[in-house]
Amino acid sequence: MPAPVNTFKQALQTNRPLFGCWLSLADAGAAEMIGTAGFDWVLIDGEHAPNDIRSIRDQLVALQASESPVIVRVPVGETWLIKQVLDVGVQTVMVPMVESAEQARELVRACTYPPEGTRGVGASAARAARFGGIKDYLTTADEQICLLVQVENRAGIANLDEILGVDGVDGVFIGPSDLSTDMGFKGDFGAPEVQAVIHDALRRIKAAGKSPGVMSLGDLTPGYLDADAQFIAVAIDVLLMMTAARENVAKWKSG
Repeated sequence: MPAPVNTFKQALQTNRPLFGCWLSLADAGAAEMIGTAGFDWVLIDGEHAPNDIRSIRDQLVALQASESPVIVRVPVGETWLIKQVLDVGVQTVMVPMVESAEQARELVRACTYPPEGTRGVGASAARAARFGGIKDYLTTADEQICLLVQVENRAGIANLDEILGVDGVDGVFIGPSDLSTDMGFKGDFGAPEVQAVIHDALRRIKAAGKSPGVMSLGDLTPGYLDADAQFIAVAIDVLLMMTAARENVAKWKSG
């Protein structure tokens, strides 16, 4: 029995736009609800949300019946941390702040079993292999792992072409908030100078045969689609909840 098919990695091959939602509430119940909404993918955020390996696992369990494939963003690209999220069943990993081809190569190795990679072998006790139930997991897991790297500062943009040349990197996700701040615009990702860099990066990613992704809240999405973005985060659970809550308060307290 082989490792489960990574439906997100499979969807990337269709070249159709995939619209996703960030999960930042770090709550299995909230994740389960968002999982029924119909997003093309959802992302459990381990960088800026209060998640640990147990809460990530609990959300994976809650999302098991969802048709929305799950991505997990780790807080940092450490081999031991990537090993943990892969073992609890994550098949698509996003790593923030990737700045060089060497860093990208190390991440590919972290997602790959020896002798090509450095992923620790513990499948017999891991949720990813159904606790030993997937007998062929070790020989089939590598091909179902999807690695997404985030380029979100000037160093990453400067080295983008080299990063794009790394085999095993499936997609590159541009982080507008960090990039704009690093460029001196303090989170003003709508600034024309920032948008020009993002659009150019998305087109270069696509031209290199990788999948381009970006965070897009508001009215910037059409421009990103024109610039070849393929997987786009168009919502964050916290913002969805707070927008609805504030609108409700304003409705009843306006008088």
